Amino acid sequence: MMGRFDVLTIVGLVLGTFFILMSISLGGKLGMFWNLPSVFITVGGSFASLLISYDIQQIKGVMHTLKCAVTTETIDPSIVIELLCDLAKKARREGLLGLEDDIERLNDPFFQKGIRMMVDALDPELIRGILETDMEYTARRHELGQGIFRTWASLAPAYGMIGTLIGLIVMLAKLNDPSALGPAMAVALITTFYGSLMANLVFTPLANKLALRSSEELLIKEIILEGIISIQSGMNPRILDEKLNSFLSPKTAQQQQQAARAREEQANA
Repeated sequence: MMGRFDVLTIVGLVLGTFFILMSISLGGKLGMFWNLPSVFITVGGSFASLLISYDIQQIKGVMHTLKCAVTTETIDPSIVIELLCDLAKKARREGLLGLEDDIERLNDPFFQKGIRMMVDALDPELIRGILETDMEYTARRHELGQGIFRTWASLAPAYGMIGTLIGLIVMLAKLNDPSALGPAMAVALITTFYGSLMANLVFTPLANKLALRSSEELLIKEIILEGIISIQSGMNPRILDEKLNSFLSPKTAQQQQQAARAREEQANA
């Protein structure tokens, strides 16, 4: 397992901000688009509604969830497949008990749990049930993190509209004072701008990235699950390699098979 810094998330946020600021500066002054009351309404108001929507522990987890969108602990599926095929070969030579020393080979609790249960000779259906339950609750935790950002993405434009209504009310109440019309109109329009910006540049893309991270992690878990059940059943390592490669894209699977053949030829040479 290795830590990976997702440069694209940062690049996307920076580029989006840059292009918006550039378009503003080409058409006017940046200062025209800064309005503190609008910030209070969109950012403060939407966050207040977020506090109502979730409990404190879930809100505290937002920063950790945000970190997962930028950096993530990932395992290359090809490495996992190669490891499982090696374990299948060892199991045929030494039996399942011989795999006890390999529990720590992959620094992943899900993998370790599965290997340990297999070595302990638990029923295959029981192992599958336990690991699938683990996967289900992992998916639920991931959906919670995504849900926070999707909820925030829906709230920000709504508070932008509330700010627009506030600005229009203030403007209509002060029609006899021309000096008050400008600030009121600024609040009316800029809050909508802020809300749309928060939703479409920040929160919705972050939720989508978290969904991608979740699918990547669950794919690894599914490969591990099928590999462990297949090893326990005594499946031929070559057949296991073919089976697990079906989880990968055709191009990646072909590269994996070519690498496996090259390793086998090298071992036989």
